[in-house]
Amino acid sequence: MTRIDREALKRDQVRESVRAAGYGHLLVDDATLEASLDRILATRVPGVPVWIFAYGSLVWSPTFHSVERVLAEVHGYHRGFYLWSFINRGSPDRPGLVLALDRGGSCSGVAYRLAEEGLRDEMMLLWRREMIMTTYQAKWVTVRTPVGTFQAVAFVVDRTKPTYAGRLDDDTIVDTALAARGHYGPCEDYLCQTATSLAREGIADRHLERLMRLLERRRAESGSK
Repeated sequence: MTRIDREALKRDQVRESVRAAGYGHLLVDDATLEASLDRILATRVPGVPVWIFAYGSLVWSPTFHSVERVLAEVHGYHRGFYLWSFINRGSPDRPGLVLALDRGGSCSGVAYRLAEEGLRDEMMLLWRREMIMTTYQAKWVTVRTPVGTFQAVAFVVDRTKPTYAGRLDDDTIVDTALAARGHYGPCEDYLCQTATSLAREGIADRHLERLMRLLERRRAESGSK
């Protein structure tokens, strides 16, 4: 298991571990990764700070440095377990699931403002974590916060890719979470940590809360944990 921290991302340890395990073909190359980041930076509004919208593990483990952190809401997208994970929380043999934004509805999360100094380096750490496969699309979305409304970078699922899971029922999500683990650890930990961190922030997500209750019930029934 690879710990998600700044040093591991600086060393590009996640991709190195994936290559060592024989799954390097699933990764984007350095040029593609950098080009994706450059496209986002090229379309930012000049002189306006860069914000990142977090809705999953970035809420409880951002790994990049920020100078401001506020609760935020996005309209036009909602959070769900729409992405099969072959690396982070699963494997090609036993895929896990991770959260992604998909179109429709709204989503509450956290927005981080990045400092201008060292901006690209901080964003590259984020790209090495979230964009190592072509499963997400990085997009500018409008976020509403207590300090104003502005554009932020968010990671939206790419529906055209085979990693798009679509809408799954609760039993399938929980069964998958209990069975899968990847380079970042067990899928069930990801689900529970995200649900717990959102509740701690005062963010209500009834679907995640329901999934966590179901997962805990399954654990109790099996006598595990």
